[in-house]
Amino acid sequence: MYQGINVFSEIAPLKTVLLHRPGKELLNLTPDTLSELLFDDIPFLKIARQEHDIFAGILRENGVKVLYLEELMREVLEDKEVRKAFIQQFVEEGCFDKRYHKSLISYLESFEDDLQLVLKTMEGIKYNEVSSDIEVSLADLTGDSNNMLVAPMPNLYFTRDPFATIGNGVCINRMYYETRRRETIYGDYIFHHHPLYKDIRKYYDRKDPYHIEGGDILNLSKETIAIGISQRTEANAIEFLAKHIFHDEQSPLKKILVFSIPKNRSFMHLDTVFTQIDHDKFTIHPMISDTLRVFSLERGTQGNFSIKREDDGLESILAKALKLSSCKLIRCGGDDYIASQREQWNDGSNTLCIAPGKILVYERNEITNRLLESYGIEVLCMPSSELSRGRGGPRCMSMPLYRK
Repeated sequence: MYQGINVFSEIAPLKTVLLHRPGKELLNLTPDTLSELLFDDIPFLKIARQEHDIFAGILRENGVKVLYLEELMREVLEDKEVRKAFIQQFVEEGCFDKRYHKSLISYLESFEDDLQLVLKTMEGIKYNEVSSDIEVSLADLTGDSNNMLVAPMPNLYFTRDPFATIGNGVCINRMYYETRRRETIYGDYIFHHHPLYKDIRKYYDRKDPYHIEGGDILNLSKETIAIGISQRTEANAIEFLAKHIFHDEQSPLKKILVFSIPKNRSFMHLDTVFTQIDHDKFTIHPMISDTLRVFSLERGTQGNFSIKREDDGLESILAKALKLSSCKLIRCGGDDYIASQREQWNDGSNTLCIAPGKILVYERNEITNRLLESYGIEVLCMPSSELSRGRGGPRCMSMPLYRK
C-alpha cells in the first residue's frame, strides 16, 4: 500500500483514496432538520449504500486502494489513551446538554467495539439512548424524548471537505457551517495519531481563525494549486494557508491561483463548478464565466508572497500555470442553458479524475457525459439517485491520499 500523503496533481494516477460509506447518520435526518444539516432531501440509506459500494468498486477495479474514514479511526482508537481523549473531546464539542456530559462519556466508553463507537459518534445520539439520573427540568417535560442529544453528521460521505491533501501535507479545515465542524475531529486524530499519517506536515488547523473547505482546493501541479473564494472559504483563510505553505522550505509550491466565484449554494465550492480531467482539459459551469475573477499569490522569501489580479482569460491563465500551449474548458451541459442548470445541480462538473483523461461521473448527467466523451475523455459512470441528494459528486465523495 502507498503510505503517507503524495498529491501534487488532480489527474495523476490515483493510488489511495479516503471514503466514508454512508451510515445511520442519514436515518437521523428529518424534514425539520434538513436545512440545518445542509440537505435538500432525505436519501434512502439502503440505495445510497449500494451506489456508494459501486463507486468504491469502480475505484478498486481501476487499481485504487480504498480506505474508509471509519476504519482509520478504529485503528487510531486502539490506543486506549487516545480513545479516552477522543470521547472526552467529542462530548465537549458535540453534546447539546451539558448536564449529560458525564452520562454520555460513560455511554460511549461502554462500547467494546471501537468501530461501533466511531459509527455511533457519526450517527448521532438520542436523549433516550443515554441513561441518566439527572433531575427532570421543564424543558425535558415539554420536549420530546427522541430529540437528539448529539446531532448526526450526514455530510460525512463528502470526505473532500473536512481536510485537504496538498503535496506531502494536509490542511485540516475550519468548516463554514457549525453543523460540519465536528467532522474534522476524525481527521485531526488520524493525522496526529495514525501510524501511517501522524508525521505528515500540517498546513492548517481546525481551530485556526478563518473558514476553508477541501472542495475549494485543487492541486494543479507541483508548483501551482487553485483555491476558491466561495460560499464556504474566506479570502483570509487562503492568505493564512499560503503563509504556512510558503514558509515550508520542503514544499515546491510557487503559486496559488485564487478563483473568486459566486457565493451561493449551487456554487458552494470551486469543485462544483470547475475540475481538471486531463493534462489540458477542464470541466466548467458556464454560469461562472462572466463573474469569475482570478488572482495569484506568488511565493517570495520566508513565507512572504505577492498578490496580483490575473487579467487574461481563464484558458490562458491555466495554460501558463501548467506550462502548456493551450487549455480547453468543456462546459457542463454544453450550450444548452436548461441542461447546464439541471446537470450542474446534479454535479455534472464535479468529476473525479483517476488517471489523465479517465474520470468518474454521475451517470444521470447524460448531456455533459456525452460531450466529455466527444473530447476523448474516458467516462466511468456510477448511479446517483440517492447520493446526489446531498449535493455533491464523485470528487466531493473522495479525498485522494496518494497519486502516483
